[in-house]
Amino acid sequence: MIKYSLTCKKCKSVFESWFNSSKEYDRLKKIKLLNCETCGSLRVEKSLMSPNLLNKKNISTIDKDIKIQEVKKKIKDYQKYIKNNFDYVGDNFTYEARSIHYNKKKNKKGIFGNASKEDIKELKEEGIATETIPWIEDKDN
Repeated sequence: MIKYSLTCKKCKSVFESWFNSSKEYDRLKKIKLLNCETCGSLRVEKSLMSPNLLNKKNISTIDKDIKIQEVKKKIKDYQKYIKNNFDYVGDNFTYEARSIHYNKKKNKKGIFGNASKEDIKELKEEGIATETIPWIEDKDN
């Protein structure tokens, strides 16, 4: 597909149109199927158009998108590892972490779950090792 900027020689109207190829444009022009969308004149000619090239701004946006996808994949890999190797305790994370720490209760597996920033801060102040990681829902946005 190719896009041409077209100019009407009669009313000076400028408009764009898509063609399968430059030969298709020539064929339609020859059999008089190209007309001005404003006045209907058949005196329509191609104008010069600048090509649509990738610039540094577009490339940097593409690079950022690729890096974002790589980071998302890495986070999902970590999530999969955590789900397979740790016990999910949901909103009871703070309680369970304290139980393990203070009662010297040993689990075969570590735990993961939900906690507020304040809860995490308190746990760290008490000497309970915790980490916060980003979590991406399984649904695609």
